[in-house]
Amino acid sequence: MPINNAPPETLSVDRLTTPIGTALLVTDERGVLRAFNWTDYEPAMLAWIGRHYPKAKLVEGRAGPPVRGAFHAYFGGDARALENVPWQASGTEFQLKVWNALCAIPPGETLSYAGLARRIDRPSAVRAVGLANGANPVAVVVPCHRVIGTNGSLTGYGGGLPRKRWLLAHEGASFRDRLAA
Repeated sequence: MPINNAPPETLSVDRLTTPIGTALLVTDERGVLRAFNWTDYEPAMLAWIGRHYPKAKLVEGRAGPPVRGAFHAYFGGDARALENVPWQASGTEFQLKVWNALCAIPPGETLSYAGLARRIDRPSAVRAVGLANGANPVAVVVPCHRVIGTNGSLTGYGGGLPRKRWLLAHEGASFRDRLAA
């Protein structure tokens, strides 16, 4: 749920150990999540932060209890724990529309890119929806991992297909897994 348009002055980077790698939680001075990624993608995330928040001071720091606690609860088994994490993402109007629509996909459910395009009343924009999905800077909270192929198969995920597979299984979602076949 986006908060407001004020650019942050300071961004804190927290590192959180999860069952699928160390996560990077980037929050602003109000405790709002501004970016999420995995340490193996840290250089790309830092470059993204530099482009979108060029005036923000980046510091190491701990995310506040509402954010950090929600991630602990999620990875501890509560698939709905991230639903109320405050987030704000820098993106185009179209991207924000896609990201907000992603938040309407409940844990344990999936949707195809075509289905997501229909949900935002842009049924012919399947490719653009895919690009917006892939540009999501607050992954997991904005659950881009819940988007799969029309045939139910796993498709690309910025954090890698093994993580997508784990996240969907963790949430109890059904999908076709080429590796399990």
